[in-house]
Amino acid sequence: MGPLQGFKIIEIAGIGPSQFCGMLLADMGAEILRVARPQVAGDGVSIPVRFDLMNRSRQTITVDLKKPEGVDLVLALCESADAFFEGFRPGVIERIGLGPDDCMRRNKALVYGRMTGWGQDGPMAKVAGHDGNYIALAGALAAIGEKKSLPAIPLNLIGDFGGGGAYLAMGILAALLETSRSGEGQVVDAAMTDGTASLMTLFFGLRAAGMWGEERGSNVLDGAAPFYRTYATSDGQVVVVCALEGRFYSELMRILSLADVDPDLQYERSTWPELTTRMESAFLSRTRAQWCELFDGVDACFAPVLSMSDAIADAHNQARGTFIEVDGITQPAPAPRFSRSRSKIQNPPLEASRPDAGLLRNWGVGPDDIDRLTDSGAIDS
Repeated sequence: MGPLQGFKIIEIAGIGPSQFCGMLLADMGAEILRVARPQVAGDGVSIPVRFDLMNRSRQTITVDLKKPEGVDLVLALCESADAFFEGFRPGVIERIGLGPDDCMRRNKALVYGRMTGWGQDGPMAKVAGHDGNYIALAGALAAIGEKKSLPAIPLNLIGDFGGGGAYLAMGILAALLETSRSGEGQVVDAAMTDGTASLMTLFFGLRAAGMWGEERGSNVLDGAAPFYRTYATSDGQVVVVCALEGRFYSELMRILSLADVDPDLQYERSTWPELTTRMESAFLSRTRAQWCELFDGVDACFAPVLSMSDAIADAHNQARGTFIEVDGITQPAPAPRFSRSRSKIQNPPLEASRPDAGLLRNWGVGPDDIDRLTDSGAIDS
């Protein structure tokens, strides 16, 4: 089983970053109990349950947190949990009665994770937002896109999943390590603006050194350099080259039959417009498949730009098992990989259900409480 086997974590159901965090931890073997409120049992999205892949590897139970008995149930679950995380705006979970003080009063060693867009404090803390808003405030969105064009809205990988869910998972794991030594729990405040800013650390360093301009499409890593950008091929497909180092750049020029290009001038910006034009023409002379054949085994930092369907069929991805099929649905396999305590998808996404006595017993809640919870309407009858 995965490296987190034996750890018990409560997830208050949400969508996006906290949901992604739950998937990461569950794939790594943690026993996660996902608590969904009746009004958002399906998280308010239209994705059919079996396709809502970020809910895999764990069970979801429905608990009415507007009922005191429902809140009491979650507090009781906290007593045997190692961690708890939620993704509400600041103050919402406290009003429900499941804030850090409430939960940690039941279990002083509990790690309490909080996922928000703007953070728990600051003038924007309680304002609504989504991925694009958060990465905009952190300085990332302005850097993405073509020169003299509006910023390009990326997939919500940067704020939601990179700066949000992945940082929350990392924070929870770090806090669990610290708790194993101190015996004391603590709160993890993961904000998508903070995480996105952290992801931008390299570029803030380059900016401070005078090596990064704030105009989009004018820097080495944002598409301005002819050796680090995408190109169209004769069949309407796209390839990408990322030959930053001189030895890779020389190989790139060789394969493109541009041997007259002086490799010593690679970073001479005045040469970039002309070389870009020449490389555009070169790549348009063959199909993507032909270029893949020519670059096969060559260290020129070349790759085809694949669609999701193409990525699933790619030979390297297949050899690695990067994508696997579960319940008839092809999806990304758990990552990262471990040599001994291997991660796995424990189960496909499941319907939210009424908690049964066996499940509650495993979490330290007596089976007799089921009747009380049912009578109160905190769980379905």
